[in-house]
Order: sequence, then C-alpha cells, then structure tokens
Amino acid sequence: MDSFVIAVFVLTYLGMAFGSVPGLKIDRTGIALVAVVALLVSGKVGVRAMGSSIDVPTLLLLFAMMIVSAQFQLAGVYETVATRVASGTGSPRRLLGLVILAAGGLSAVLANDVVCFAMTPIVAEGIRRRGLDPRPYLLGLVGGANAGSAATLIGNPQNILIGQVGGLDFWDFLAACAVPAALSLLVVHLAIAWIWRAELDAAPVPPAGLAAAPGRRLHRWQAAKGVCALAGLALLFAAPLPREVGAMVIAGLLLASRRMSSREMIGSVDWHLLLLFACLFVVTGAFADTDLARQWVEDLAERGLFPDTLGSMLPLALAASNSIGNVPAVMLILSVWHTPDPGALTGLALLTTLAGNFLLVGSLANIIVAERAASVGARLSFGDFARAGVPLTLVTMAIAVAWLWLGGWMHW
Repeated sequence: MDSFVIAVFVLTYLGMAFGSVPGLKIDRTGIALVAVVALLVSGKVGVRAMGSSIDVPTLLLLFAMMIVSAQFQLAGVYETVATRVASGTGSPRRLLGLVILAAGGLSAVLANDVVCFAMTPIVAEGIRRRGLDPRPYLLGLVGGANAGSAATLIGNPQNILIGQVGGLDFWDFLAACAVPAALSLLVVHLAIAWIWRAELDAAPVPPAGLAAAPGRRLHRWQAAKGVCALAGLALLFAAPLPREVGAMVIAGLLLASRRMSSREMIGSVDWHLLLLFACLFVVTGAFADTDLARQWVEDLAERGLFPDTLGSMLPLALAASNSIGNVPAVMLILSVWHTPDPGALTGLALLTTLAGNFLLVGSLANIIVAERAASVGARLSFGDFARAGVPLTLVTMAIAVAWLWLGGWMHW
C-alpha cells in the first residue's frame, strides 16, 4: 500500500521544515537518509529503483561546481575578499554595501552556500574587531548571496536543479534574471541600512584582546586558474555539450594540479548537501509514484493551481521556501509538476531563491551563516533575520514578479 510511502514522505518534509528531531542530534541530511533506509527496508523502494530516481546529471553538475568553488577557497580568494571588505575604510553603510556586493558577485558565479560558509567567520570577526555590531553585516552577507545567486543557473543548488530538469539555456536565464537580481542587491542594502540604522550609527567600541583571525594567504596563480575555469565553463555552456559533462571536464582539469591536493579539494565538497539531494530524489520519487500524488496532480490541473502563473507561483514559492526550505521545495514541486515551460521554470528559480531571504529557515545559506557566525561568537537570531528579511523579501519578490510579467516570461 501507498500509506507507508506517504507517511515517510510527510515525516521527511516535516523534518525539512523543523530541521531536527526532538531528543536526537540529527539534521536535515540525516532525516532524509533515515527516510531512504526506511523505504529500502520496507521494500517500497528497491535498490535499482532508487538509482533510477536520482538525477545523476544534477548531482554531477553540483559536484563539479563545488570543485570550482574549492579552487577559489583553497587559493584564499574568499578569505582575502572577506578580510579586505571587513577591514575597508569608510562609513558603516559603505562597508555594508561592500559586503553585499562581494557576496552577491561571488554567488552569481559560484555556489552561494560555499561563499557563505567561507566568508561568514571572517566577516563576523573583522566587523567585531572594528567594534561594530556584526548582525546587519551578516544579514547583508546572506541577503546579498541569495540575491546575487538568483542571477545564474549555477548560483545556488535549486537553480542548478531547475536548469538541469528543464534544460534551460544558461545565457537566456541570465538575461531573464540578471536585472531583478541586481535590483534585489540594492534593495537588500537599502532595507538593512534603514531597519538597522540605529546599530549602524552607533559609535564603534573595539573589544579588548580580540586576536586577529589567521587568514589563508592568497595564491594568485591558483586564483587565476579558478578564473580561467569559470571562463572555460562559460564557453562549454555555450557549446552543444551536456552542461554536467562540460562542468566535469573543468573539475577534472582542476583536480590534476601540481600544487593543490586533490584530497583537500574533494574534501572541500559539501557532501552533506549532495547526500541530501540524492536522498530527497529517492523520497520524492517514491511519493510521485503513489496514487495520492497522481490524484493530487489531477486535482491541481483541474483547479488551475499549477504554478505556471505568477498568481499561483508567488504564494507557493514564499510559503514552501520558508517552511521546508527552498531546495526541498523545488524538488517537491518538480516531482509532481511534469510539464513546466521554460518561462515558468525561470520564475520558479528566481522566486524561490528570493523567497529564501524571508526567514532564517528559507534557505541553506541562511542556516550556514547563522551557524558559522555562532561558532565565532556572533549570534544571529530568528528575530534578527526576520526584522529585515521579511520587508526586503516582499519588495524584491514584487520586483521579480513585475519583471517576469513585463518581460513576457510568465503571465498573471
């Protein structure tokens, strides 16, 4: 019967929403893995069926992009950028703008999760050494990373997934999303600068005895190799070659290095995220094969509730992204929505990414920033995040909706 599969599916996505299980030290990846184990043990999913449910091209592309990100990370690029931004001269508002631009620019061409992971502790400690409240700058970091990542198909995991499933063209997507992403960076700065104006205007109080954080020295040649890798990706994405194959070619070339240890580069890959993707593919695939899922699809089609219009996609993107997270939300939507057109997929990528700035649970990047900041003594609470996240998200999503409608990508 389908009831067991449905129960596992529901419990898995409740776990995605809450992020943990009371009394257990288990996170979202662990919850998804336990769900797959339950499906295997029960016989509801076989090993062969499990393999066919996993979208291998998407995982390959995501892995390859993480190798490219590792090249920049091990070359000291993230640390150098974060250190120079945090130690730059000028007013707090100018400093906030630099943080947002750096995070947004890097996230447009690299995975935003990796950018946030690498930059958060350096930005937090650099800001604290200046005697400033790190919270608005951390919000600028993650808000900029999310907004900037919306511009490209390689900026974040959900965009990578949507691009692979829909076969979207890299440059067409950039043309559709670059303008609202850039405007969103401006909104992030204006919203945080206004809402957190008291903290930004407060007189700096440098703490006593706070040692400078050791940074990784910038290896200019290795950084240049990373830039060449990005240029190679752009050329291969324009070629008649599967995107994941082109990305793996670049990743393989980077791993064949005389200076960078392949073990260290592969160790920098976010294997937890890849495992989360693989497990959610299995769980959502099992659910998609149930009678309930088929009935759900038929009911949605009859009532015109598929997210192929802005009127239906806007509330769905906002609600789903801020309950179960935007990556699980996109995987769930795509598991039952079998006939989306390129314009609707572009809208899904843009709106779910921007919706991730609404609440702390909206995206993996948000959680990474909160956890990494806490590890160096800078606390970013749920309320701190929502204070600016709610208004800036509503404004940026309104801009995105207007842009998608005026540009003809989607209709209301």
